[in-house]
Amino acid sequence: MSTPSNPPPGLRERKKIKLRRAIQAAALRLFEAQGYEHTTVEQIAEAAETSTTTFYRYFPTKEDVVLDNDASPLFEATVATRPADEPLTATIRAAMGAVVAAAEADRDLTFARMRLVATVPALEARHAGQERRTIDLLTRLLANRTGRPAEDYQLELIAFVLAGVLFSASRRWVAEQGTTPFATLVGQAVTTIEPLLAALERPS
Repeated sequence: MSTPSNPPPGLRERKKIKLRRAIQAAALRLFEAQGYEHTTVEQIAEAAETSTTTFYRYFPTKEDVVLDNDASPLFEATVATRPADEPLTATIRAAMGAVVAAAEADRDLTFARMRLVATVPALEARHAGQERRTIDLLTRLLANRTGRPAEDYQLELIAFVLAGVLFSASRRWVAEQGTTPFATLVGQAVTTIEPLLAALERPS
């Protein structure tokens, strides 16, 4: 069975993506150089050669310029393209692989983001909420994929485990400065939980 593919973004969308990334990159450079608390939105906008109005159009708060990323949308979009009859483990590996590839492509940015999350209390608190939303997303995706209700206890547990795989592997990857490839860390973790994923495909 062939899988649908999303059309590439148009010129306008590519420009938006480029500007968003430029603002994030400028912000992270300033945060590392002079500290998160001592950096203003005005300084970030100036460094990115844009306006504060444009900054807030892309990022509602200064915290969002660090925390905003495409991991969850990319995971969800990848799952949506996979064949409906594909084994769940293969679907999860494909979605995890897409997230890993994006993180590795932006390795320096990812490392800078994670270092800030680990050292700035306001960011750490917001990141905890982000983890909760990731679990909710995974619960919904697993429910749609397996036909189980979202409140199924086994499904909820495995959603927590999958979120733990992504967040734990990313933290170790950053802590080790990429000594072990992110793909290897995630791959080892998914192999460990394969029996749990297979169990979800059996009737509850």
